[in-house]
Amino acid sequence: MADIFALTQQALSGSDIELVDVERAPMGLLRVTIDRPEGVRIEDCEQVSRQLSRVFEVEDIDYKRLEVGSPGTDRPLKRVADFTRFSGQRVEVRLRTAVGNRKVFVGTLRAPADAGASAPAAFALELEQHDGDGQVLDFTFDDVERAKLDPILDFKGKKR
Repeated sequence: MADIFALTQQALSGSDIELVDVERAPMGLLRVTIDRPEGVRIEDCEQVSRQLSRVFEVEDIDYKRLEVGSPGTDRPLKRVADFTRFSGQRVEVRLRTAVGNRKVFVGTLRAPADAGASAPAAFALELEQHDGDGQVLDFTFDDVERAKLDPILDFKGKKR
């Protein structure tokens, strides 16, 4: 899988398209998730699909169907660069070990200006509290089992 990820990343280098994930799914499905700073358009998915189809054919990658899509509103955060890019956003973080009998925390992500310069990178999460008392959870990238954006979506629209 690491080879397919590296091959896909290399094929997308030189463009403003970021590779988020490559996943092999049942029945020969190869799922590629991409992102762009201004969001993914259907044209981006079409372009990447055509490009990767040719690359995978030349490199003899075995798959039956290729699916290229955006990460969606709950985009996973997989690299230190993701944590830095989405600093200030509402995220859900699941830690490898429990803190105060909890592993899952939701809040606003804070990254230091020099994140990635030191290893392991340290981050903070301003936790959402219902009683108004905001707490801060400090953690490192290595402490994270998984993380994703967790935006609050409002589908109500204007009242008539």
